Amino acid sequence: MELNIYAWIILITILISTVLDFVSDYLNIKNLKKELPEEFRGVYSEEKYVKSQEYLKERTRFGLISSTFSLLLLLVFWFAGGFNYADVLVRSVTDNYIYQGVLYMAGLLVAQSILGTPFSIYSTFVIEEKYGFNKTTPATFIMDRVKSILLGALIGLPVLAGLLYLLHSFGEWSWLYGWVGVTLISFALQFVAPTWIMPLFNKFTPLEDGELKEEIFKYANKVDYSLKYLFVMDGSKRSAKSNAFFTGFGKNKRIALFDTLIEKHSTGELVAILAHEIGHFKKKHIIKSMVISVLHTGALFYIMSLFLSNQLLFDAFYVDNIGLHTGLIFFSLLFSPIENILSVVMNVFSRKNEYEADRYAAETTGNKDDMINALKKLSEHNLSNLTPHKFFVFMNYSHPPVLDRIRAIKSI
Repeated sequence: MELNIYAWIILITILISTVLDFVSDYLNIKNLKKELPEEFRGVYSEEKYVKSQEYLKERTRFGLISSTFSLLLLLVFWFAGGFNYADVLVRSVTDNYIYQGVLYMAGLLVAQSILGTPFSIYSTFVIEEKYGFNKTTPATFIMDRVKSILLGALIGLPVLAGLLYLLHSFGEWSWLYGWVGVTLISFALQFVAPTWIMPLFNKFTPLEDGELKEEIFKYANKVDYSLKYLFVMDGSKRSAKSNAFFTGFGKNKRIALFDTLIEKHSTGELVAILAHEIGHFKKKHIIKSMVISVLHTGALFYIMSLFLSNQLLFDAFYVDNIGLHTGLIFFSLLFSPIENILSVVMNVFSRKNEYEADRYAAETTGNKDDMINALKKLSEHNLSNLTPHKFFVFMNYSHPPVLDRIRAIKSI
C-alpha cells in the first residue's frame, strides 16, 4: 500500500519517538552506579540498593517489551486496514453518527484493554510481587477492571457522545464549543472525583486524633491554610509503596496520606510531606497547571478542527469514509509528536514546581532534615533509582532526581 505525506509523517514520528525512548532507557540503565551514594549510607543497605537496581532493570525490560508489542499491534492494525474494517462494521449497524462513534471508540478501547490485560497481570503479580510491593489480590484486580469499565460506560461514553454532537453541530465554531464542553466537564470531575469516584477504588478514613493530626493542623494554622479534609487512604490494599497527594479545589480540596506512608515516617517527616503538598497550593502551582491545561485543550481543539475533514488524513489510514470518530483517532496520532514535545516542556515546569514546594516545606516547617529524611525514606521504600541519566530525566521525570532535591534543600 502506498503511503501519503500524512502517513509518512505519522510513521516516522512514531518510530523516532520509539527510538528516543529506547535510547533514554539504555542510557538510564548504563548510568547505574555500583557504589551507594554517600547521602544514602545508613538509609539504603547494600542489599536493598542492589535490589533497587534489579527492580529498575526488570521494569525497563518489561516496559520495552510492552511498548514494542503496542507499536507492532498498531502497525499491523493500521496496514491491514483494521481502522476501515471497524468503521465499515459500525456503519453497517447504525446510520447515526453518535452511535457510530460510541460503538467505534468503545470497541477499540475494549480490544485494547483485553490485549493489555496480560501485561497488567504480569506487572502486578510477577514483577511487583517479586520485589515485595504487590498487595493486590486477584479479586481486587478483577473488581478494579470491572469498576473501570463501568465508569467508562457511565461517564466516558456520554462525554464522547456529547463531544461528537458539539463537533458535528456548530460548523466552524465547533472547536470552541468542544473546548468549552471538555473544560466544564474537567472542572466538574474535580468536584465529583474525590467524593464519588476515588472512594470506589480506595477507602478514605479521616485521620484519627493524636500527635500527628495535632501537628498537621498546627502547621496548617501557622501557614494560614484552611485544612478541612485530611484522610488516610488504604494504599496497602494494592501496593506496599507509599505516597501522599492533593486533590480537588476550592472548599472540596483535600489531602490524602497513604497508610503505608504513615507506617514508615516520623511525625516531623509526615508534616514536611504535607507542607510540600500545601506548598504547591500556596505557590499557585495547581492554578497555573489548570490554566495551562485549559489553554492547551483550546489550542488542541482548534488545530484538530483543521484536520477532522482532511481526506488525506483518512487516506493515510486507508479509511473510505470521513467520520468524526475516526478523525479524532487519526488526529491524535498525527499530533502525538507535538504532544511528546509539550510533555517534555511540562516536565521542566513540573520539576521547577517541585523544587519550589520543597523549599516552601523546608522554610515553613523550620526543619530541613525532616524533608530530607522523608525523601530518603520514600526513595528507599519505593526502590527509586538514585542515579538516573540526565537525558532520561529530561524526557520522563516530572520530579527532580532525589539527590538533586536533597542538595537543593541543603543549600537553602
